[in-house]
Amino acid sequence: MTSTTPVLFTAVRTEDGLLRDLLVVDGLITGDGTGPLPDGTVTVDAAGALALPSPVDAHIHPDKTTWGGPWLSREPAHSLKDLIDGDVRARERIPGTVEERSGALMDQAAARGTRAMRAHVDVSPVHGLGGVHGVRAAADARTHLLDVQIVAFPQLGLLSRPGTAELLERSLAEGADILGGLDPLGVDGDLDGHLDLLFDLALRYGVPLDIHLHDGGPDGVRQVIEVARRTTAAGLGGRVTLSHVFCLADLPGTELADVAARLTEADIALTTCALGADPVLPTAALTGHGVRVAAGSDGVRDAWSPFGDADMVHRAHLLAYRTDARTDAELAACYHLVAHGGAELLGLSRAGFAPGDPADFVLLPVASLPEAVVDRPAPGMVVRAGRVIARDGRLVHGG
Repeated sequence: MTSTTPVLFTAVRTEDGLLRDLLVVDGLITGDGTGPLPDGTVTVDAAGALALPSPVDAHIHPDKTTWGGPWLSREPAHSLKDLIDGDVRARERIPGTVEERSGALMDQAAARGTRAMRAHVDVSPVHGLGGVHGVRAAADARTHLLDVQIVAFPQLGLLSRPGTAELLERSLAEGADILGGLDPLGVDGDLDGHLDLLFDLALRYGVPLDIHLHDGGPDGVRQVIEVARRTTAAGLGGRVTLSHVFCLADLPGTELADVAARLTEADIALTTCALGADPVLPTAALTGHGVRVAAGSDGVRDAWSPFGDADMVHRAHLLAYRTDARTDAELAACYHLVAHGGAELLGLSRAGFAPGDPADFVLLPVASLPEAVVDRPAPGMVVRAGRVIARDGRLVHGG
């Protein structure tokens, strides 16, 4: 089956519970197959499996992963600095190249249905641009499986690590698509200096920004508001993302509504990862105020954590669990955030099941979307641009 082979998927169960057929031509859904079929059409029986739009991993660190390699024992850590320092030390003990390790993780993500990911890759004088080069090479070898956006991420600090700014700038010519930032106050201790540099580079090179913000409390909120102000002033609406944003997790309703209004006016998106003990964004409240929100895996089996599997159906489950989703509508909303929220953040066409939609979907052995979020089944099939690229959670050849 090639990318141009017409395919008729029969007995597909859609979210409304109905069975239907889907005809795919040139990677797009064209209808239900009634009437004459194009010459050479191949039929794939979905056998009543539930079809859902393929998910998007909007925040992942593939350069750090140990996926596919031997077990890595993690060091104790009691602060963000401990985690960062421990990660630098661990890199010396992790076998395999960045390209090999990140490629193995991309294969896992694609086999579990991920259609695209935003990959945050460390850039610093310690690491140079080797991570950017390695992740880009892995991504370029897998364009038939998934789309990858690379964020040049100053994990060790920006202003506080001389030489990092120059490397960030170079990265844009050597594989990075987006500029990253990290806790302008908490790590660099200079809100204006950090943001001056990032916004200047973003405007000069015409690239988006994606800033990690772990700082909590009033300092965190202050940074959110300043990023929103600068985004509007610079005309960068729709091109700035704040990741994690722990400071918003426990804001009272009126304060959250005020910050959400600022984010919506500036058209800034947020990502959350529903990790361990970390605060989780109140996604329902934020999307209710019109804020764009997506979700990601963050680190997957790296020096920071032994957990993670790059399966975004699992991530929808974790998001639902951490936000106390109970009703069918609440459970479905968590998956829609992972699929549609992620696609919107990455600038992808919405994957649905109407004529003209991209044929990017997963077929799951459950009867309904809420069950999929709770049960977390491996997809029976993963369809990318109309081609079956994975079966039963494993990539297939010739899809």
